[in-house]
Parts: sequence; C-alpha cells; structure tokens
Amino acid sequence: MTYLSAPPDVHVTGRRVVATIVDGLIFGVVNSFLSAAFGTEKASSGFNLTTLSFTGSLWLLVIVVLYYTLLEGTTGRTVGKMVTGIRVVDAQTGRAPGLLSAFVRTLLRLIDGIFAYLVGFLVVINSGSRRRLGDMAAKTLVVRA
Repeated sequence: MTYLSAPPDVHVTGRRVVATIVDGLIFGVVNSFLSAAFGTEKASSGFNLTTLSFTGSLWLLVIVVLYYTLLEGTTGRTVGKMVTGIRVVDAQTGRAPGLLSAFVRTLLRLIDGIFAYLVGFLVVINSGSRRRLGDMAAKTLVVRA
C-alpha cells in the first residue's frame, strides 16, 4: 500500500525575510567584534591599523560562508530559521541538504543578495515553489519546520 504525503509547505516568504534579518543582525554583531579586533584605531605606538581592516572583512566572509554552509548543510536551519520556524530541505528527500548543497546555496547568495536581497525576493515570489536561485541550483526547498 502506498501512502501519499502532503506536499511541503513552501509558502514561507515572510518568514524567510525575517530569518534573513535575524541572521544579518548576528553578522552585524560579529562584524563589530571583528572591527574592534582589526579596526582602524591607532595602537599606542602610533601604528595605524587600517591595513588590517581588510583582514577583518575576510574573516567575516569566511564566518558567513561557514555559518550558512555548516548550519544549513547539517541541520537545515540557521539561527534566523530556528527563530522563524522554517528549514532548508533537499527537494528529493526532505532531509537536511548536506554540505555541498548548502555551499551552493551560500555561493549564490552573491546574486540573490543584490540590492539587499531584492533579486532573491523577486525570484522567490515569482517561482511556483518559492525558490531563490540558490535553492534552484542546490535543489532545495525552504519549508515550515
């Protein structure tokens, strides 16, 4: 006997927006710490640390990529997604997408994130399964948890 399961609830666009804001706030806090560590303050010897601010930006980039890749790849959820009750799943299996798919989703945030995620938002609201470019490339869905 075959049991049909209900299709996943992908109508979570508002929750996705809030989750992105929550994750962005976390990155703002991380950036504040990195700015303090690698910022433009002058050391007591008068040495200007402005050249180290680029290093802080690189660290932030690494942290952001690891945050999304590790959390979404293994659990399907970032802190923002946990707060809003959504998760990322593999479109075929319904399980956490895995590290490679999460990495693909994360890389395509460069395109989806253009104009403060306006590109991603427009793609999501115009796609039948509410997927942004990163979801399409990684074959994932964002669903209610």
